[in-house]
Amino acid sequence: MMNDKKIFLEDAKIISQTSHKGSQHIIRLEAPKCSESAIPGSFVHLSCDPSIPMRRPLSIMETNPKQQWIDLLYKPIGNGLEHLTKKKIGDIISCLGPIGNGFNIEKDRSSILAIGGGVGIPPIYFLANYLKNYKNIEVFVMMGSEVPFPLKTSKDNGLINGIPDNTTKTINNIKKLGFKSRLASHSDIEGCFKGYVTELAEKWLKTKTNKELNNIQIISCGPEPMLEATALLAKKFNLPCQIAVEEFMACGVGGCAGCTIKIKTKNGYEMKRVCVDGPVFKANEVYSEMFKDK
Repeated sequence: MMNDKKIFLEDAKIISQTSHKGSQHIIRLEAPKCSESAIPGSFVHLSCDPSIPMRRPLSIMETNPKQQWIDLLYKPIGNGLEHLTKKKIGDIISCLGPIGNGFNIEKDRSSILAIGGGVGIPPIYFLANYLKNYKNIEVFVMMGSEVPFPLKTSKDNGLINGIPDNTTKTINNIKKLGFKSRLASHSDIEGCFKGYVTELAEKWLKTKTNKELNNIQIISCGPEPMLEATALLAKKFNLPCQIAVEEFMACGVGGCAGCTIKIKTKNGYEMKRVCVDGPVFKANEVYSEMFKDK
């Protein structure tokens, strides 16, 4: 999805802010223009406090255009986001967004394996909600975290081929959408697969026939090691794969070029800005050396 809509500067009012285990916070902002234009994979650039000159980029986790709000999940890493935790309901925050291009759903592949890890969970959660209006599509959401999941979860005893029988933890809202979901963690969370989320994904993919694999696409967001592991899966099973990457940002709107990464294009290697050219790229563009024999 190309986000060709305008980037808005809004004075966003805090509707709610909740804290969760593992130093995680979910903040809800009243941002009418952003809520209407946001797409899965896009983000906002927040001014966390007048004393902090640099804005902070946060991925959008959920939107409600009718009620005009957006939800953001974050961990207070650094001085800026630490200030954000101290904000109260009714406070006003300068919000720039939505920024960035989103995930592109390939129409000829109706089975989507969506993999999110850690702070990469929000775009995947947003994507699942976005896909609820798509017809004739299957979505399997897998999420990994080393701290308790900030979203409501429950036990699902339904068996899924390739998934261990004791891996039963699911995200409630994703299940309500009619999509499958399973969770992974090394932290001995009951019902979670003990291991990396990409290991869980591989177990599931190994059960698929060539015909079934030809109908699957991967979409992923998470820390860099997870994205690299996801790219390896895409190569191993010959699947198209899109990843939303993270990079340090300054301006957030493409002016400073401080967030550039090297991308393989049909014209050779080019430096692309994560903020406005991304944050979503094809995995074989980011990890081109991995795919060079393709």
